[in-house]
Amino acid sequence: MVMPTALTDRFTTLDYTDYANNQVFLKRSTHGFFEHHKHNEQYYDDHGHHDDHAVGGPSAKQLIGEALRQRVENIDHENCDPGEEDTFFVADLGEVYRQHLRWKLNLPRVKPFYAVKCNPDQKVLQLLSALGTGFDCASKAEIEQVLQMGVDPSRIIYAQPCKTNSYVRYVASHGVRQMTFDNADELRKIARLFPTAELYLRILTDDSSSLCRLSLKFGASLDSTDELLALASELGLNVVGVSFHVGSGASDPLAFLKAVRDAHVVFQQAAAYGFNLKTLDVGGGFCSDNTFEEMAHVLRSALDDYFPAHSGINLIAEPGRFYVSDAFTIACNVIARRTIQDSSANRHGNMGVNDDASYMVYVNDGLYGNFSSIMFDHQHPEAKVLRAGGQTMYDTAAADATTAPNGVEYSIWGPTCDGIDRIMESTRFNVVLDVGDWIYFEEMGAYTKCSATTFNGFSNEHDVIYVCSEPGAKALLDMH
Repeated sequence: MVMPTALTDRFTTLDYTDYANNQVFLKRSTHGFFEHHKHNEQYYDDHGHHDDHAVGGPSAKQLIGEALRQRVENIDHENCDPGEEDTFFVADLGEVYRQHLRWKLNLPRVKPFYAVKCNPDQKVLQLLSALGTGFDCASKAEIEQVLQMGVDPSRIIYAQPCKTNSYVRYVASHGVRQMTFDNADELRKIARLFPTAELYLRILTDDSSSLCRLSLKFGASLDSTDELLALASELGLNVVGVSFHVGSGASDPLAFLKAVRDAHVVFQQAAAYGFNLKTLDVGGGFCSDNTFEEMAHVLRSALDDYFPAHSGINLIAEPGRFYVSDAFTIACNVIARRTIQDSSANRHGNMGVNDDASYMVYVNDGLYGNFSSIMFDHQHPEAKVLRAGGQTMYDTAAADATTAPNGVEYSIWGPTCDGIDRIMESTRFNVVLDVGDWIYFEEMGAYTKCSATTFNGFSNEHDVIYVCSEPGAKALLDMH
């Protein structure tokens, strides 16, 4: 039996550049190795040849599958206590580690400051802390969580352009000096509460191609940056850099090019007021799919043109979903079923299919829980069958949705009494789901658990089972 690796709480410090070049890997879309939606590893030796023996032990899929199987097969749905069959996650910390290597390979000059709001999972934060990343925090609670891990305040940027007064006083008392601003009122607030802060002027960008636009709320237009810099100089404040954000889940690489070009203009404006800007923060917007390499290529080229290495400018970014999206799998229990059209499969209780089969399936999680990303993050989770008819089907052909017209059709709904609480309008499987069965969703690490609510009295606290598929991460975390 393949057993998942359990995470311990023993961590060793790792310099940011260590481990980054120990293994070189690629994510490819044309074959099975590192194909999008897959977690299979491909390693190359020093000559670029694939090494089939470079990775020992179980694969990521095996570890995740075993953790899922052990959990669901040990639940007695007829006699379990309330909550035992609740939704749960399996998190592969090895995937977070691989994404870090992928970042270093594609953007070696840009130090990531992980966007805590995306997924403040404690184990993820501990791993990223050990890897030496910085942290993008937007509130006192996030900053406090990171500081309590022993992270130096210099590794935190308070990347919230419009801050609560008491939060500014809090960071001032705890040595978190880096923060953003985008308007005159915020400058006056900072001058009053934290005049020695290290400030980044956040500029407006074109985020029209992103999943979640931020420009409607944050960012100074280029028409106003000169005036803001003049005010900062007048107030005796310390402007040290420029930041931008092309929107969460960006899809147009050229948005980075234009933003970097605009930032260069602001650097020149700042010099005219005597500011010696040292850092450019290129924000977030990086997806974990195969668009990342194209995005990184455009951004890397723009940075080399406008902020070359010899300029001495520090480069940072605020990736969130890039690190964690693919690392979390969620399992949900079927708590109820409603037959829309009767079928022979339903009448005889077998695993057969029928052209007329159609069901509404209700699970114990939904839009007010870990699937809130459907509403505000424009995500489209895809259900797969984990266990049905007494069989566990993770990562098999039977688990996947089918396009065959004779597949059993389902709509999948959350548990609340709200009519909008629907996860999927329509999908088809080659099995008949019933109460007590399980389905799972991959790529559920970004903007899910962090925004779950207790609406209708349902819990927003769900277990996370941790596995680790990377030897490098195991060594880093002193895991055995």
